[in-house]
Amino acid sequence: MTETPQITDSHCHLDFPDFDGQHADIIARAADAGVTRMVTICTRLGNEPHVRAIAEAHAPVFYAAGTHPMSVAREPLATVDELISVTRHPKMVGIGETGLDYHYTADSAELQKTSLRHHIAAARDTGLPLIIHARDADSDMATILADEYRNGAFACVMHCFSSSAALATAALDLGFYLSMSGITAFPKSSGLRDIFAAAPLERILVETDAPYLAPPPCRGKRNEPAYTAHTARRAAETFGIDYAEFAAQTQANFDRLFTKAAQYEAAA
Repeated sequence: MTETPQITDSHCHLDFPDFDGQHADIIARAADAGVTRMVTICTRLGNEPHVRAIAEAHAPVFYAAGTHPMSVAREPLATVDELISVTRHPKMVGIGETGLDYHYTADSAELQKTSLRHHIAAARDTGLPLIIHARDADSDMATILADEYRNGAFACVMHCFSSSAALATAALDLGFYLSMSGITAFPKSSGLRDIFAAAPLERILVETDAPYLAPPPCRGKRNEPAYTAHTARRAAETFGIDYAEFAAQTQANFDRLFTKAAQYEAAA
């Protein structure tokens, strides 16, 4: 019997109400699909204790924390020290998600930029990867990332990447990673798949962004970590390799970027 290749859902939101009381079943379905790890993302620092508790309760779950750009106008501005302080937990493995979103919340653009720079400083200080959300803000995002990188290196993943080829190139030139969500499996996403196909395979991650953006054949349903396998199988086709090879490469990529998670597992 062939063993199911293992993959990691590098970005989901298990604290959202969509999953209340269902974590054990969700994680079991993920394991059946070969999704043996997941990073659940805290989007408001005030909710960090709840997100942390989910990671503590379930061995395959790690977490990251920050202030989502769409929330910065409604949340206290997270300081660099506050962001650093929550990284002390052994299963807290990333900073964010943070970033810029001008699609719905352009009115808070300047506050978003300040918040983003605070998160970058925390990522630089801790060595943990920055998790970036970017929507309709490509120019400002590329500029800030490049400016801040000149001030000191940091690691980064462009989560749920669906922006321009220019922003992909800018991120890759800085040594950053691009993450493929269910969007990349949509029939009309050929242009986005072309952007990924031109990227180095060793800089690719996969994710669900659950409960959002379920890939075919589950499109329109609530997304969950098990569905990472559907996205990853379509992604393997994009890169012209078999699924087992793609899975192994993205596992190595995750371990290289999320070193704290890899070290935690190695010590367990």
